[in-house]
Amino acid sequence: MKQFFLRSVTVTLMAMAPAAWADQALATAKNCMTCHMVDKKVLGPAFKEVAGKYKGDKAAVDRLATKIMKGGSGVWGTAYMPANAQVNEAEAKKLAAWVLSLN
Repeated sequence: MKQFFLRSVTVTLMAMAPAAWADQALATAKNCMTCHMVDKKVLGPAFKEVAGKYKGDKAAVDRLATKIMKGGSGVWGTAYMPANAQVNEAEAKKLAAWVLSLN
């Protein structure tokens, strides 16, 4: 009975967790967190800065997904963002949407 209760609580808490956690987990798994943090600049800008820069831009998800996959430079200074071959298009769009939701 105790084991059943613990499993029920775990499943309930997982269902209540914000969707953003799953996307942060994806960002961690795809090594995005090596150069970025949610609210602090590391090598690249904080994800919240990115969200603010692209606020209201209807093409931002596609634009950022392309940058995630192919890399880029010049938008945030001299730092170069390398291509992320381990990220497919669906994952890149999910990551971009998550970053933009942090605004």
